[in-house]
Amino acid sequence: MKKSIRRLLVVGAALLALVTATACGKSGLDNGGGSTTKVTKKAPKNLKVGASLSTLSNPFFVSVKKGINDLADKKGTSVQIADAQNDTAKQNNDVEDLIQKKVDVLIINPVDSSAISSAVKDANDAGIPVITVDRSADSGKVLSLVASNSTKGGQMAAKYMIEKLGENAKVAELQGTPGASATRERGKGFDGYVKGKLDVVTKQTAGFDRAKGLSVTENILQGHGDIKGIFSQNDEMALGAVQAAKAAKKTIFIVGFDGEDDGIKAVKAGDMAATVAQQPEEMGRLALQAAYDHFAGKKVKAYTESPLELVTTESLTK
Repeated sequence: MKKSIRRLLVVGAALLALVTATACGKSGLDNGGGSTTKVTKKAPKNLKVGASLSTLSNPFFVSVKKGINDLADKKGTSVQIADAQNDTAKQNNDVEDLIQKKVDVLIINPVDSSAISSAVKDANDAGIPVITVDRSADSGKVLSLVASNSTKGGQMAAKYMIEKLGENAKVAELQGTPGASATRERGKGFDGYVKGKLDVVTKQTAGFDRAKGLSVTENILQGHGDIKGIFSQNDEMALGAVQAAKAAKKTIFIVGFDGEDDGIKAVKAGDMAATVAQQPEEMGRLALQAAYDHFAGKKVKAYTESPLELVTTESLTK
């Protein structure tokens, strides 16, 4: 008799765990990303969207913001956008504030892919879907990542530099914010492709910032005056490198990444050799569209790829 009671208790506990696990999946989030369960449908005009962007001092993310706002204006969606100012603590606080305001969905461009994870998990616990832009979150459940293929972009930059500088040319690499997925992936693509083909004499962090790009490149040129090229993991650092090269009266083959307006102008002027151009406005639009699709009951892809294009001085001056 006791064994029967014990068996019933075990079965009951298992059923309770199954029901609880099922109930926790109602936000449409799962470990693999993408929407897989039913949601309460909402029209765009009834959605409250919270967005946190890493920094609005970088024109790239200003364009992401524009993409979000332009589509929101067309659809009558309420959007609140916070500027993290490249501060992980501020970003986490901003996201927590948006959670407390009970937004329907969060769009996050992380300062740091690891540091944002706790805030993503808090959103998960609150049943708020999270969409990340340009950079991923290392953990927590994300509905969709909207980004260009940064590894592929790094490879595109590497291939172009090898073609123009020749094998074994000495080059340097300006790296972005440590911990950001874009830093890891752009570096992975570039470093993997140039291995044994270019001589990367130094890799230094400049935090995706123009002023830091200037000061770091000044130091690089003092220590490695014979370098022929620089791969910069974004255009802001590349533009700082341009200033440093001009001040040192050196001709350096500089390739950036992003395709922001100032970067394109520098490429056209011949100050930069090329940039791996993303489409930040389209990223913002795609992120918000993913939210619309989710609340329309449509399946959302775990990864939404935004296109890349290598823009060179030659292509702009034909």
